[in-house]
Order: sequence, then C-alpha cells, then structure tokens
Amino acid sequence: MAFQKAVRKKAKLRLALTGPSGSGKTLGALMIAKGLGGRVACIDTEHGSASLYSEHTEYPVPEFDVMELAPPYTPERYIAGIKEAEAAGYDVLIIDSTTHEWSGSGGILELVDQVAAAKFRGNSWSAWNELTPRHRAFIDAMLQSKMHIIATGRSKTETAQVEENGRKKVAKLGMKTEQRDGFEYEFTVVLDIVHDGHYAVASKDRTGLFRGDAKPISEQTGADLLNWLETGETGPNVDAILEGIRNAQNLPALKSHFEAAIQMLGKENREAVIAAKDARKAELDPQQEPQQQQEAA
Repeated sequence: MAFQKAVRKKAKLRLALTGPSGSGKTLGALMIAKGLGGRVACIDTEHGSASLYSEHTEYPVPEFDVMELAPPYTPERYIAGIKEAEAAGYDVLIIDSTTHEWSGSGGILELVDQVAAAKFRGNSWSAWNELTPRHRAFIDAMLQSKMHIIATGRSKTETAQVEENGRKKVAKLGMKTEQRDGFEYEFTVVLDIVHDGHYAVASKDRTGLFRGDAKPISEQTGADLLNWLETGETGPNVDAILEGIRNAQNLPALKSHFEAAIQMLGKENREAVIAAKDARKAELDPQQEPQQQQEAA
C-alpha cells in the first residue's frame, strides 16, 4: 500500500434521475442515454412505459432494448438484469425505476415484513440484518458495473397552489425519493426533475456541470457528461507510482512500493517498475546493515 498523487480517472456514469410520477424521468433518461452513445438497454418496472418512447418524434431518443421486469421486485432480480445487460455488451443501462426494489411488490420493505413474521416473531430490527446485505448487493451491482448506469427514482408527490403569470394553479412538487435513506450518496450526479419541460436541478453533482438554476435535460446533457467522464486519466497514475519507488526511504519501504506497483500496473509497465526498484535499491544498499538488506530485499 502506498499514497500517490490524486488524479481523476476515466469513469462510467452513475446518474440518478428523481421526480414525481409523470415528471419525465423515463424520457429524460433516454435522451441522456442518446447523448452518451453506444448500445442502450432498459430494465422497465413501469409496465412498459419506456417502450412508449421507442418511436418518439418530439424528443431524440436512441434505439434501445427493454427488459420488462414484473413483480416480485427483489434485489436479486434487478441484479440478474444488470448482469444480463453486461453479458450482452450494452454500453448504457437505464434502470426505470429503482423505487420498486425498495417499496414495490416483493421489494425490500415488503420482504422485511415477511422475514420478520416468518423468522423473528415480527421483530423487524432482526429482519433488517438479513435484508440490508441484499439491498447493498443491488447497490454494488450498479456501482461496479462496466456500463453507464442511469437509475430513476420516484419521489413522493406533494401538490401546492402556486401563482404563475397572475394565475393560480396546482403544481406537482417532487419530495423525498422513495428509496433507502442515503441512496443518492452512491451516485456521481443526482438530478431532480422540477417541472414540465424536462428541467432539472442537481441535488448532488461531482462534475460541476449543473451548477446554478435548473437546466433542461437533453441529448446534449449526455454528451456533456460523456466528455467529462472521458477526460480523466486512464488507469493508475504510472508516473506517480514510479516516483514512489524512486523516493522510497529504506529497503522495507522500497519493497512495499515495489509489491504494490506490480499489483497495480500491467505487464507493459513491469520492466519500468523493476528498473526503478533496482536503481533505488542500489542507492539504498550502502546505507543498510547486511542483515537488513537480506531480509528486506
């Protein structure tokens, strides 16, 4: 193990789109997917709603394949869908929606009640010990995927009377996402769709692309995100790792740096790693007791 200079690396998108029912999460996800490019798949738990946009003419959407997921909405069925999309070679996966995994039929909340009644005499605290790892496995399947992931989540809907251009009207307001607390922390960007016209405001943004007021979601949104994702470093920082070897303060430290470098860097860098290690060892050897040299080298 060794510290090295922090650099932003190339990454896959982890985007959450949240909003009340009917706010445009599915269409927004599809437009962003078009901007990302590549083959697009969708896990649809919304009774075929994604397929309704397959020939949309007003907004640009990509060609995409769909898996219509019916109850029970267990974490394992979502995970199986993610793995199947990976195996099929898709570049972008839309999960529409993650809410069902939490509060849908056969989702986590229902499973907690079932397990509590069957095994723990109604004690839901004990049931959570079994269900939390299953939910965590679903989160990890998204985070560890080789695809871009766009996950939608339904917000609890609240209505309010607002005034617009001198006229009063009832508007939908997006509230807390129907998922486990902290769900949004897992994503690089979380966009909350705030009103008609596919405008969204970022409640979390590690990219810096969505600062300020609400911005429209479009194909360009996906293109901008892809550009940010692709401008990072590729893989480990080779120069920083070699520099760590060259600056090792003693033979035990050199051994630690060398072993970490061999694990992190591929075969194409092996000769450079060995050369850096041998050069630093030659510099350090005169400073070491013979016994220390033999044990550490």
